Amino acid sequence: MHVTISPSSVEGTIRAPPSKSYTHRAILAAGYADRTTVRDALWSADTRATARAVELFGGDVDRRNGGALEIDGFDGQPGVPSAVIDCDNSGTTMRLVTAAAALADGTSVLTGDESLRSRPQGPLLEAIADLGGDAMSTRGNGRAPLVVTGPITGDSVSIPGDVSSQYITALLMAGAVTESGIEITLETELKSAPYVDITLELLEDFGVDARRTDDGFAVEGGQRYGVDGGEYAVPGDFSSISYPLAAGAIAGENGVRIEGAQPSAQGDTAIVEIVDRMGATVDWDREAGAIDVSAGSLEGIEVSVEDTPDLLPTIATLGAVADGDTHITNAEHVRYKETDRVSAMAEELGKLGVESTEERDSLTIHGGDSRLEGAAVDGRGDHRIVMALALAGLVADGETTIAGAEHVDVSFPGFFDVLEGLGASLERR
Repeated sequence: MHVTISPSSVEGTIRAPPSKSYTHRAILAAGYADRTTVRDALWSADTRATARAVELFGGDVDRRNGGALEIDGFDGQPGVPSAVIDCDNSGTTMRLVTAAAALADGTSVLTGDESLRSRPQGPLLEAIADLGGDAMSTRGNGRAPLVVTGPITGDSVSIPGDVSSQYITALLMAGAVTESGIEITLETELKSAPYVDITLELLEDFGVDARRTDDGFAVEGGQRYGVDGGEYAVPGDFSSISYPLAAGAIAGENGVRIEGAQPSAQGDTAIVEIVDRMGATVDWDREAGAIDVSAGSLEGIEVSVEDTPDLLPTIATLGAVADGDTHITNAEHVRYKETDRVSAMAEELGKLGVESTEERDSLTIHGGDSRLEGAAVDGRGDHRIVMALALAGLVADGETTIAGAEHVDVSFPGFFDVLEGLGASLERR
């Protein structure tokens, strides 16, 4: 799908979409449990992939009217899948499910689309082998397709912390139902640490005790998953909130209100402070879960994305509109997402007339030297690139046409409906 966006002002009220990160974890945690209702779940291409994996392990996921998921789990013991687990484009699914597969008494095969088959899984495969399982890449390069044979029983393991925090999440979730538990020692500094905080918070909600240690994390074995009252509610997603928030900051003279923005462990809540620092008018009523934002004269800032990699595309677009330089640092791990988001944003914003300087670990957007002009751009098969470029289209001179716009279904299926509802002028074809 191609979407063409014309210069537009935005105003109005929207509801934050549910968190993709929490939904993934909640679906799998419910799989590890007996029976759970997951309310306010995000039902997107990525989270559907996790639901399919739970079913292949022997669970059942039934989506009710209103969006709640009724999940009959496999009660801590995943069965051997009867078919290949296709994780589609979802890196979270592949990593979390790879560890779950290592619990099964037999062999599981996992694969995904071309993009996912290019993403690193090696450290997790090595960890599973160290825990007594057998895990290999069919191409011998640490990338999918993967073949995993269990069961692991738990033990101590070392793993790097600067490639993906999802490795730690996967091992903690699986470790709770092993015989001995898992103690994780980090070999390097942990990047994207708030995502592990999300995991610890959700595990606690599901009655699982996991904790930080002096040199990593640990989870006791022999635990059972189960949430009080049998129901779990997914909070709003601040990664997705970043797009309407930024839209209000650059094109919302009359203001945009975002509801469903309650505080949580999500590191991407940092976007509220970032937009405020850049000069937009922002008010976050944390108790009510409502953010009001309106446009201001934006100024470039320096911001680290060490713990918030998903925010880089949004920040880059804000920087393109701001006066002066926006220096995005600690960004190397952002290159290992659905696409290399550092290069993708530099190149695609460049088509719109934006000057930038790209280094291995940083991206500097020279807003003062740039003039946004409409052009044809490519979403690179990456939902976050698509949405960030759509924001640029709101303020670029002339029409901006984004190829591959359908990929927003990965995390924010209603994104273009929301943007149109706020007053954006767009055409889909």
